[in-house]
Amino acid sequence: MEPGGLEWLLVPMQQLVSWGAAGAMVFGGVVPYIPQYRDIRRTQNAEGFSTYVCLVLLVANILRILFWFGRRFESPLLWQSIIMIITMLLMLKLCTEVRVSNELNVKRRSFAAADSKDEEIKAPPKRSYLGSSLLQRNHICHSRRTYLDCFQHPGRQRVRF
Repeated sequence: MEPGGLEWLLVPMQQLVSWGAAGAMVFGGVVPYIPQYRDIRRTQNAEGFSTYVCLVLLVANILRILFWFGRRFESPLLWQSIIMIITMLLMLKLCTEVRVSNELNVKRRSFAAADSKDEEIKAPPKRSYLGSSLLQRNHICHSRRTYLDCFQHPGRQRVRF
């Protein structure tokens, strides 16, 4: 047998392994998100999924693409970034839709509960920080000398009548 006899088999095998490794690199980052996507869609519950992870991965992949314009690197890494950005946008879209629909369902249930006397589901009263702090300050001010003293800022002179 001559030494070049197996080269016709080795060259295509090396190319096949190279393409397989590039495909694994491109799609390997997406694979863990497939079960999460399916689970969130099936249960309509996105509480365990962090959107901050999506934000970090979006920023990292966008920076990688911007870096590619300055200094070219292997194209499978560029494709990996593009596919990860698409994946993160799909995950954010799904999580946003699920969270909005869950909030609407809770509001509908609390609205329906307000009409019926049998159900005890009620939404907690929403209080703004500004409103509650003004009420507390107002309560404290009644025990002091004047109302204007309570709203006086440090460094300003008192208003006297």
